[in-house]
Amino acid sequence: METNAARCSLARLLTVWAGTRAVLLLLVFRVFAFPGPDVTSDVSVIYRGWYEVLRQGTFPLDDVTWQYPPAAALPILSPGLLPFLSYPHAFFVLAFLTDLVVLALLRYAGTWPDRSPRGAWVWVAGMPLLGPTVYARYDVMVTAVAVAALLAGARHPRLTGALAAFGALLKVWPALLLVGAVRRRTWASAAVTAAGLAALFTVSMPGAFAFLTFQRDRGTEVESLGSLVFHVARHFGWDGQVLLNYGSIEFLGPHVDQVSSAALALTGAAFGWLLLWRLRAATFTPHTLADAAFTAVLLFTVTSRVISPQYLVWLIGLAAVCLTHRASRMGAPALMVVLASFVTVLEFPLGFTHVVTSDWYGITLLVLRNGLLAAAALTAARRLWRSTVPPAPAAPFPPQPTREQETPVSS
Repeated sequence: METNAARCSLARLLTVWAGTRAVLLLLVFRVFAFPGPDVTSDVSVIYRGWYEVLRQGTFPLDDVTWQYPPAAALPILSPGLLPFLSYPHAFFVLAFLTDLVVLALLRYAGTWPDRSPRGAWVWVAGMPLLGPTVYARYDVMVTAVAVAALLAGARHPRLTGALAAFGALLKVWPALLLVGAVRRRTWASAAVTAAGLAALFTVSMPGAFAFLTFQRDRGTEVESLGSLVFHVARHFGWDGQVLLNYGSIEFLGPHVDQVSSAALALTGAAFGWLLLWRLRAATFTPHTLADAAFTAVLLFTVTSRVISPQYLVWLIGLAAVCLTHRASRMGAPALMVVLASFVTVLEFPLGFTHVVTSDWYGITLLVLRNGLLAAAALTAARRLWRSTVPPAPAAPFPPQPTREQETPVSS
């Protein structure tokens, strides 16, 4: 009976995955047009342009939109593995295959003792809610590395460290996977891998770390939490601009620097909280590594000056890993992330015109999406703290004097 039930569950999982992914492929291959801006242009224009430069053995040093660590060259160059397809089509096929690999990892992990198939379902159901964007960015490939790193966990700590370091050189944020790592072997492996890969890219390709100077003059992106200040302010006479800047639509004008600085301060506060949590945490269980990584990425996403739709791919992947553990307490934050993914596709690409023009429909969508992400971050942080940090001992009450000990009052 259990075997038949497991087979039926797997069949349902694969059926839903195949159906939803077929729709995504039809959309990115432009068999059917998805309403709103064409999200595939990043691949066909920007990625393709970078591909032509990278294949010459150098990074796009004259393009300030190249804002990625050196290993990002690998997914950009990967469509060359399928020379019989056009660049965009090869990229979409590779993204689709990466999606399948993640599903296989989550499904396999869900069969281990004290594990659950919930994680695979989060991945299967959450990804298509973002629409064709998931296959039109290389974030699904970075997320696959992060998922593999977290699933390696206690069994292969060195592999966890190596994959986290490799992921950080793909898109920085996987460095946060190490927040909950307690084994020295994990940290040592991460340090050796990061140093080795960084040296390799520095020697072999000029400009490997030029991206570090390409974001100095960024504004506040129109989908970020801080952008809500300017969306509302535009209705009360704020005279700034909404422009394409550093590859994204941003607010530029009066007080943008202050709001951007406030976002950086909040990011610093999030880092401080994570450091305090790590110093105070005493209980580390098999799911703590994933729970801590999910919480950290949520905190840094919410406080970022940019909350692009593809960032939700990271969060869905990390939420899925958390829920492969039956004991994880990240169920509610994971649900909030899934709901935020649905609202995200409503604001981009479906309602992006409303967002850019700051009408009340666009503002409402941003309040809902960013509110869900903020609530998920705070809930995850609270649950992570409670599950790992021992409660402070209650202060003892001072002894009450007995009748014999009472000091007589002279008349």
